[in-house]
Amino acid sequence: MKSPEKCESIEEVRRAIDSIDQEIIQLLGKRLGYVKEVVRFKEPTREGIVAQERFNAVIASRREWAAQQGLEPDVIEKVYRELLGHFINEELKIIKNK
Repeated sequence: MKSPEKCESIEEVRRAIDSIDQEIIQLLGKRLGYVKEVVRFKEPTREGIVAQERFNAVIASRREWAAQQGLEPDVIEKVYRELLGHFINEELKIIKNK
């Protein structure tokens, strides 16, 4: 894949963006696999699953990583709050079905 500044058409840029988005989605799927397994190591309660201290630490580190990459930390925080909320709900479903 060419660097952004070496792309010669809008189609080339869009193909690169689509490829990156596909990689992001594949990585989110991989992350979900780990999320489902982490339940084995957590206390099977809502508090154990939510793990508020870890949640807060993840949000803080992702904000920091976003800033390091020149991204808007507030936007990345919103994305991660939504993502983590979804993954927490998946974990809660798992413990409910045990």
